[in-house]
Amino acid sequence: MAAGAKFQDELLKTVRAICTPGKGILAADESTGTIEKRLTSIGLENSEENRRAYRELLFAAPDLNKYVSGVIMFEETLHHGTKAGKNFVKLLQELNIVPGIKVDKGVKNLSGTNGETTTQGHDDLDKRCAKYYEMGCRFAKWRAVLKIGANEPSELAIQENARGLARYAAICQENGIVPIVEPEVLMDGTHTIEQCAAASERVFAAVSKALIDNNVFLEGILLKPNMILPGADSGKKATPLEVASYTVRTLQRTLPAAVPGVVFLSGGQGEEDATVNLNAINALNSKKPWFLTFSFARALQSTALKTWAGKEENFGIAREKFLARCKANSEAQLGKYGGGVGDKDANTSLFEKDYRY
Repeated sequence: MAAGAKFQDELLKTVRAICTPGKGILAADESTGTIEKRLTSIGLENSEENRRAYRELLFAAPDLNKYVSGVIMFEETLHHGTKAGKNFVKLLQELNIVPGIKVDKGVKNLSGTNGETTTQGHDDLDKRCAKYYEMGCRFAKWRAVLKIGANEPSELAIQENARGLARYAAICQENGIVPIVEPEVLMDGTHTIEQCAAASERVFAAVSKALIDNNVFLEGILLKPNMILPGADSGKKATPLEVASYTVRTLQRTLPAAVPGVVFLSGGQGEEDATVNLNAINALNSKKPWFLTFSFARALQSTALKTWAGKEENFGIAREKFLARCKANSEAQLGKYGGGVGDKDANTSLFEKDYRY
């Protein structure tokens, strides 16, 4: 029997709500440690109030629901709200934006490998999912991280992370929550785009098999993969057409058509690069049985964060820039983005080595 049998109609409803043409996901699920890096970069203390204020800047932006169908949050944020007292989950629900939650507990080193990792958080996941469902969340995210090296990703790391993602997905579905399955092959390294494609094929294929082996209801999940790109230290930059061609081919070879949607991570690409590449993927004339959209964090937020700089008087202009980037990605989901949104900051790489959050 497929996981989450009693919730299948609700899982399908949630997936349809997220996979709305011209919309995608805002990933605002940075942990307290990760958001500290963001706030420190603009000279702000990592206080609970500053974290709350920053999320209000994003979630309460006017017309956000024109471009965003889901928001992934960190657990603390579920308890926060606007300055006027409106809980963020309620705010999003009123905007017909699906509230989501990051449920993994980060990565730890995987013994027997060369610095590869596995993701923690299964032990009490069923109880946490039941709690998050009661709080209004209807989808979740779990990130597995793999790297490319001389002998990586190893078969051990691939299988361990694939099984972990599948177990997470089944547990979510049993609790009425759509799992976003995120196998991220990192940009770190000197690898070519061809090597990224080969490694990603191995990873995505193993994840698909593990999902099937664990009786996961494929129609009730979303995949959040990396785009296929050359390594950050390779000295190469692929064209949008190359990124699109390799990315779509990799999915064609590994992802069942039963999976309804793919919500790409940005993975350290600059804001404009991520948008242009998403546009090329959607504009590509090829077989694509999935809804293809964005689930971006840094590639939606970076310019807005710098513009805000922690000052209330900058809320308006920061929101304008944030919404302009959301609108650009909305157009990219439709394959209709013409380029040119944003200033020089939008073209700055957001890559961070060995990125953990």
